[in-house]
Amino acid sequence: MASGERHRLAFLHVTYGQITATRELRAFHEIADFYEVAERLVADIGYLEKIGGSALTDRSIALPAGDPDRTEIPASYVPFRNAHLLAIATSWAEVLGAGRIYAGAVEEDSSGYPDCRREFFRCFDKLIAAGTKPETQVSIVTPLIEMTKSQIVLRGQALGAPLHLTWSCYRNSERACGHCDSCLLRLRGFEQAGVKDPIAYS
Repeated sequence: MASGERHRLAFLHVTYGQITATRELRAFHEIADFYEVAERLVADIGYLEKIGGSALTDRSIALPAGDPDRTEIPASYVPFRNAHLLAIATSWAEVLGAGRIYAGAVEEDSSGYPDCRREFFRCFDKLIAAGTKPETQVSIVTPLIEMTKSQIVLRGQALGAPLHLTWSCYRNSERACGHCDSCLLRLRGFEQAGVKDPIAYS
């Protein structure tokens, strides 16, 4: 969406000890290549793996079977992860002189992570204003926050987004497992949109 608005683009990827870190990094570079984005930052905050508390970073915690209709926060939640990601993005945005940080969080049709809620991003906007230079004017934009996965798929198609380069699976790095929360939410979104998911599943 940022590309469609003709902004100068800079892409940030963060590795935090997640199971599919290598596969996600590959997707990041392939998508950046697709959009011909030269300005890229790859940050490593592996200390989140040491902190643990999530099935994505702590190998002693089993990754549960997916359940898109689960109401409680799942074991895949990485404690306060998005605050770490946004802090890095804010620091870089201030140096670049950027005006917007685009985050792809979804609240309406997601796993229910507390740091994917609209209120979280509203609060973080205030934190940015309080903690940066007076002349810095950076705001967080969450264009997907109120959309369902099917709406996101259709919007991506309309924008010509490279959906075939995206990766969602929490468990696998070659063929998506098709059973974790992220895979099931993705598959349901494509199905409801009436669009074939272009990635391969086990």
